[in-house]
Amino acid sequence: MSYRAVLGLVIGVAAFAGWEPSAANARSFGGFECPSGDCSGHAAGFRWARDHAIEDAGECPEDGSNSFREGCLAYVEDPERDADLDDDGKPIEQPVKSMGD
Repeated sequence: MSYRAVLGLVIGVAAFAGWEPSAANARSFGGFECPSGDCSGHAAGFRWARDHAIEDAGECPEDGSNSFREGCLAYVEDPERDADLDDDGKPIEQPVKSMGD
């Protein structure tokens, strides 16, 4: 069987089963989808909002990262949630800081 035939068969079976490649990495934070399964920007926005005692969605920054803003909005909606976990309760890895940070 050729490579193309095998690939076609795999894609066909996956499509029939309803499997989507992007669904494997699908994560969310506060109801917002995390791009490429990385929720660290959302967690950073949430922490920023917590540290600045943000109480209204209008106080969340509109410039910069969309994920950061969504994290801020998640804080306004639910300030008691855990910033270290995604919506499924999985840990969010924080970016590693370099020596100069």
